[in-house]
Amino acid sequence: MAKNVVITGANRGIGLALATLFKQQGDKVFALCRHSSDELELLDVNVITQIDVATDEGIHNMQTSLAGVNIDVLICNAGILRDEQLSHLNLDTIRQQFEINALAPLRIVAALNHQLNAGGKVAMITSRMGSIEDNTSGGRYGYRMSKAALNAASMSLSHDLSPKQIAVGIYHPGYVQTDMVNHGGDISALESASRLVGLINSLDMTTTGVFKHSNGQTLPW
Repeated sequence: MAKNVVITGANRGIGLALATLFKQQGDKVFALCRHSSDELELLDVNVITQIDVATDEGIHNMQTSLAGVNIDVLICNAGILRDEQLSHLNLDTIRQQFEINALAPLRIVAALNHQLNAGGKVAMITSRMGSIEDNTSGGRYGYRMSKAALNAASMSLSHDLSPKQIAVGIYHPGYVQTDMVNHGGDISALESASRLVGLINSLDMTTTGVFKHSNGQTLPW
């Protein structure tokens, strides 16, 4: 049966690849982004623009555009990566990453909570750089801290959404060849998305709140 799938940050990279694959599955895709792209327009999905997930206006636009939509799968994919080192500590970029990477996904789920179908799914696209145990190189303060915060929020959501039997997946996509890393990754966006779609399709209450690599490996907190 076709599902209603909402994806943020869907105009490029992993988000675009996810929209492509869910569309191919026969699902009804709602692709949210600040600005569309030629590639996204070619997919013939429901493109919703002017969605800046870090602003009140963007959240309001999202709620208005999705009014009346019963959501089966909500994928919070939008995120940014900046680089701070101890010797160049830019608090503005750290705050920006918290707003977009950690607070925005929580705001999105809260805003759409009443539209999530019982038995539905929420997928958080996070990063293994949010793992404290896995941090062996330091640096990247804003990204690491914001993704660790997202992981913590996602775990709380897995408990708070459990009465509606809504499962929460917490996923590291891999080191993906996207604009975020200047295409320096080791897997393509399509390969990462294919793995993620498989994990999301199999996500249920037995795996809710589990932090996973897209290859299926369970990651440490």
